[in-house]
Amino acid sequence: MSQPLPAASLTGKTALVTGSSRGIGADTARYLAEAGANVVINFRNKAPRAEKLATELRTLGVDVLTVGADLTDPASVDEMFAAVKERFGSLDILVLNASGGMEGGMAEDYALTLNRDAQVGALESSLPLMAAGSRVVFVTSHQAHFIETTPTMPEYEPVAKSKRAGEDALRERIPALTEKGIEFVVVSGDMIEGTITATLLERANPGAIAERRESAGKLYNVSEFAAEVARAAVEPVPADHTRLIGDTSSFGV
Repeated sequence: MSQPLPAASLTGKTALVTGSSRGIGADTARYLAEAGANVVINFRNKAPRAEKLATELRTLGVDVLTVGADLTDPASVDEMFAAVKERFGSLDILVLNASGGMEGGMAEDYALTLNRDAQVGALESSLPLMAAGSRVVFVTSHQAHFIETTPTMPEYEPVAKSKRAGEDALRERIPALTEKGIEFVVVSGDMIEGTITATLLERANPGAIAERRESAGKLYNVSEFAAEVARAAVEPVPADHTRLIGDTSSFGV
């Protein structure tokens, strides 16, 4: 993987990435650590994988904390940020990467609970640790970001709508965050090759990924998109608080 951020550019900073034991979250944590940030790896039930990543990142000379927390459980989230406070004292970057809703065996409202309510809950719980100059990054997809103007695959629609609801709920807090000097940015990407969501969509709708790849011309892979998320944590925030990654020509803007 190429390094998207200058070496040592985040030395002394602390970043927490939700859902970072694997996939986009893990690579985002890796990029932030490579830039010198101390990193908090959050996972729900992949403790061995999280610890393996933490061991790798510690070789970079940064401090790494792994914290198991179910974002849909407010008490669990509060405990996570209490652990961050005890270890680091403050938090400079919060990357809201964890999402879901296509898993089997979950309650009917699980997607909305995770993709909206849990995102807001994590943000609110983090605020006592975040000072002026801190940054919140919300990770989403074009299929969710543009769901109000562009239909998506039926299999993904409930998740897309719940993620858009989460994005809207977070955007409502921008004035309050700005008042505290905390910056907020949404990073929206097209389908990402190699993610669990892409795999589940392909299983439900064979050929969907290839069709989207042909339409877009290119789909980002996990490490490429994670690099964009890492950049969003440090580069200037656009006026509309939105970074669109990949082709958007087929989405109604």
